Amino acid sequence: MRGASASFSPQGPGGLMQMFLDGRPRTRSEVVQLTGLARSTVGQRVEALQSIGLLEPIGEAASTGGRPSARFAFNPQARVVVGADIGATHGHVALTDLLGRPLCEIAEPITITDGPAPVLDWLATTTERLLTQSGRDRTDLVGIGIGLPGPVEHSTGRPMQPPIMPGWDRYDVPHHLATALHLDTGSPSDGSPGSPGSATGPVPVLVDNDVNIMALGEHAAAHPHVQHLLFVKVATGIGAGIISGGRLHRGAVGAAGDLGHVAAPGHAQVLCRCGNTGCLEAVAGGPAITTSLHAHGITATSNQDIVQLVRSGSIPTAHAVRQAGRTIGEVLATCVSLLNPSVIVIGGSLAGAGESLIAGVREVVYGRSLPLATSDLQIVPATTGRQAGVIGAATMVTQHVLTADRIDHAIATRGAIA
Repeated sequence: MRGASASFSPQGPGGLMQMFLDGRPRTRSEVVQLTGLARSTVGQRVEALQSIGLLEPIGEAASTGGRPSARFAFNPQARVVVGADIGATHGHVALTDLLGRPLCEIAEPITITDGPAPVLDWLATTTERLLTQSGRDRTDLVGIGIGLPGPVEHSTGRPMQPPIMPGWDRYDVPHHLATALHLDTGSPSDGSPGSPGSATGPVPVLVDNDVNIMALGEHAAAHPHVQHLLFVKVATGIGAGIISGGRLHRGAVGAAGDLGHVAAPGHAQVLCRCGNTGCLEAVAGGPAITTSLHAHGITATSNQDIVQLVRSGSIPTAHAVRQAGRTIGEVLATCVSLLNPSVIVIGGSLAGAGESLIAGVREVVYGRSLPLATSDLQIVPATTGRQAGVIGAATMVTQHVLTADRIDHAIATRGAIA
């Protein structure tokens, strides 16, 4: 939280709004004490934030004599966000408030290999359905966040050589969706991020890879105060989302966290779909586990089959999943030494196998990493489940639009400048 002392003097209403994003109600007098601003200035800025709905009065503070002071708090219902998690065979879309909390959602089978036009047209239609279902309209929409199952250049929203998405390479996802929904994204032609969305302004369409948005979702929903977190998705592929200093780390070209194609020790002979050998996902992802089960005469054709076998008490399957966890742990031990996270979250469809997978990860990470790095390290299962992606996609949007300068812009375009 900002605003811990009188030394905090926010510039403009947007700067003042940053104090309220923690959800704590405050009176004008409390804001004056925290910021050192004149009471008249605070009053003007509070009124400006009320004019666009971001602040709302929520009752009065306890009276100490005289007229009780009104309290104001962040209003997450002021606008809505669309968060979309697009997978290889599924589409999950939610309409959320400004805290990323789903208000209504739709999940349906899709096929990513159909190409960008059919998938994005489905997303546009689904967005319209959700707005209608919730009783909101496009003037309430502050932005759209999308997670895709492949590498994405976040600054432009274009997939970059995605291995399981034929026809998607460098496709202009934001432009297609904005055109289908008749939105003004406010983005210049060079693809750099545009202006903030508001009831009367541009509506940004932001895109990232699925593991990054899952990391954002889990961080926002379950670990908001953790500054250093590593989210690991274990499914058909394996990937990681890195939260460092409380913010998502994407790397120079958006390739940070590509854990699945790190070499797993002792498996140099195993061919990966990327063309290299010994990649982690080739030896510990879902297909690798099903292959090892076939060698024991156990039939499993999907990650759901693996999870069900573990839950039904199949000892060979539990052993195979635990061994996959150990192999993942060998790579994560290096990550722990390099990144020093305080929490590692294990998510993805295979995390449904429960302790079998996580026990293998813990066994190796705690045994191989230095005690200093693991003394307070938690390795835990994801808690957001299938909603991690949509919550994270919505969080990506709110982090973009609720900055001080973008809030000030939204106020200025409505003619309510404080």
